Amino acid sequence: MNLTTLQTTLHTGVPLAAAWNVELLAAAHGTATLRLPPSPGLLRPGGTVSGPALMGLADMAMWCALLSLSNGVDESLTANLAITFLRPPGARAILAEARVIKRGRTLSYGEVHLRAEGADAPCAHVTTTWAGVTRGA
Repeated sequence: MNLTTLQTTLHTGVPLAAAWNVELLAAAHGTATLRLPPSPGLLRPGGTVSGPALMGLADMAMWCALLSLSNGVDESLTANLAITFLRPPGARAILAEARVIKRGRTLSYGEVHLRAEGADAPCAHVTTTWAGVTRGA
């Protein structure tokens, strides 16, 4: 599956990703890197990207990492997302680097590192668990 098709899957499956112009930079073997471009609408008082925007980007990044393992078909749902905010990212673009740590039949577990574009230090760290969807249940 190529990046263009996977980004279309992201924007269709999560319309908020399209509204925020989220870019898929890489995705393969249970990893994904996404970029959230700067937007005044995503800032909180103090001129830094808001927590809800960071959480949304992290969730999108993990879904793309899961999609990279399943040829672009994954209907699992976020069961848990825990975020630790480490430092304000400012008003810059944000990069989200996700990796699946364990892919199971019913539960998958992963982490996402978020950082402001151009920064080495992370602005947030996320751990997340996803539950597989069983049709008819």
